[in-house]
Amino acid sequence: MKLLSAMILTGALGVASQTAVAVNYNWEALPDTPPIPEDNPQSEEKIALGKTLYFDPRLSSTGTVSCNSCHNVMAGGDDSRPVSIGVDAQKGGRSAPTVWNSAFLSAQFWDGRAPTLEEQARGPVTNPIEMGMKDWDETMARIKAIPGYADMFEAAFGKEAMNADNAVKAIAAYERTLITPNSPFDRYVKGDKKAMTEQQVKGMNTFVEVGCTACHSGANFAGPTMPMGTGFFMKFPTFEGSDYDKKYNLLEDKGKDDQHMWRVPTLRNVAVTAPYAHNGQVPTLDEMVRVMSKTQLNKDLSDEQVADLVAFLNALTGEFPEQTMPRLPATPNTSFFKE
Repeated sequence: MKLLSAMILTGALGVASQTAVAVNYNWEALPDTPPIPEDNPQSEEKIALGKTLYFDPRLSSTGTVSCNSCHNVMAGGDDSRPVSIGVDAQKGGRSAPTVWNSAFLSAQFWDGRAPTLEEQARGPVTNPIEMGMKDWDETMARIKAIPGYADMFEAAFGKEAMNADNAVKAIAAYERTLITPNSPFDRYVKGDKKAMTEQQVKGMNTFVEVGCTACHSGANFAGPTMPMGTGFFMKFPTFEGSDYDKKYNLLEDKGKDDQHMWRVPTLRNVAVTAPYAHNGQVPTLDEMVRVMSKTQLNKDLSDEQVADLVAFLNALTGEFPEQTMPRLPATPNTSFFKE
């Protein structure tokens, strides 16, 4: 975890100045590329296949839910709902995390149970509430029955390559393209001191002063760099007993190992991924700042501190690479889905 210097470049922390100056903290811009596993190198063909599978609702039992249904890359990478809606209008128990910059996370899902993006991509397809397929054998049988996918798999992986392992590798390869660099924060820490407003810089200082960096450190604001498969977890709520526990039902879901342990989520693009918390019960970013300060740091922030922190968090919204909808391979003269 990064260490905070007690020295401030100009003036004392929290004292108003003519021009806000960032604290001397080891801020990190988002890297240009995420970690790429040796057993799944990137290629244009693999990314194209993964993108097509990502958008294809035929990977669900009812033909109504795709990966993009819950992790909408045309928006913030989530679905803007407290919890997602799967096949047969079933509701999940946890809010859909953003897929943007998930490639920088060392473990996936709120409880960190998937060590890689590949394993994360494997899970929802056969989850009975999410996409509802019986198993991956059934899923691959359907994919093989769709003309057009055979050529895409061969281009990405070679002959005799239509299998579940390669399907999830392709989806993960596409997801590793979903990074949002060049936020105002990134430009600021790279030297453009006009990239953030004075209030955002004040919020940046407040972020360090109140202790947010204890959890949300590193380039992805999701904790220190960890080996892939090793998640960075914190207890939430750390300080139980506040009014927020009941107001937002924070204690019902016990997280990892029934210990209220959660993988620390990224704060990048957090301004565009409301509602908040693992159960999606906190409606606004300013309210989530208050919830986190009380439950994690046992601090009651002033309205000014909250406003400054929200301003800073908005500076973490990066540039979203343009996404185009893929043309899905057709099933001429027939359908998988009948009444």
